[in-house]
Amino acid sequence: MRVSGFTFVRNAIDLYYPVVESITSILPICDEFIVAAGDSTDGTSELLRRIKDPKLKIIDTVWDKNLFVRGASNAHQTNIALDACTGDWAFYVQADEVVHEDDLPVIAESMREHLNDPQVEGLLFDYLHFFGDYDHYQTAHNWYRREVRIVRTGVGIRSWHSAQGFRRDSKKIRVVRSGGRIFHYGWVRPPRRMTRKSHAFASLHVGPTVADTYYPDRDSEFDYGQLHGRVRFTGTHPAVMRARIAAMDWTVRPGKSLHRHDRLPMRFLSFLENRILGGVRIGENRNYIPLRR
Repeated sequence: MRVSGFTFVRNAIDLYYPVVESITSILPICDEFIVAAGDSTDGTSELLRRIKDPKLKIIDTVWDKNLFVRGASNAHQTNIALDACTGDWAFYVQADEVVHEDDLPVIAESMREHLNDPQVEGLLFDYLHFFGDYDHYQTAHNWYRREVRIVRTGVGIRSWHSAQGFRRDSKKIRVVRSGGRIFHYGWVRPPRRMTRKSHAFASLHVGPTVADTYYPDRDSEFDYGQLHGRVRFTGTHPAVMRARIAAMDWTVRPGKSLHRHDRLPMRFLSFLENRILGGVRIGENRNYIPLRR
């Protein structure tokens, strides 16, 4: 069995993406790792090259601003890296996603177990969405619980829309659970970096001009809202994150904004699911078709 890791990234330093931690977290079970490295202005490509692992293969890319619509550039860059994968499986981690070393054996075993089962087109991961800091994660209804991060190669699977999930012939792919977790740190940044990241994210979906109206001052501190839906994390973070976590020098306090999880109808639905229904999601949106095994 051959495993390819892959990702895409641009301006990881300025936007505070833990891309080195992300890549190195899964390198032990990969035979190669493909990075579509965008035309950064902050030295991200040099940062990647300092990893100095023979498994790492960097593809320099230029982002097409015509694709800054509904996140299409994210899927395009993901597919550049996916197309370069030579493994039986392609293991995708976005630049703010990290895998715990404790989960690597079970993930590798899941890939071996389903290698010769063509019905299984991908493997599903549970998500921990950290919000504001490294001590709390989101459990509100609008935060997705699971997503596909390993896909079978050679069968036409493509990154979908803004690169959250995958499709085959524009149809959802069939998956089983991998037994692994994704530690998602996309909402954990120094408050000013969070504003810059939010502007960059908005630019990819609605264009830079509209994004400027959302975030007119990119040096302002991000308002994390009223912090509803968070629970305290009592486990351990991936070992590769220790230095970054130790360097945290900001405090998150309740703000004035109303994020979606702060709004009363969402709070009621989240309470119902988490406290009454034992975690069952009502009308959960799934980017995949789960197979019973």
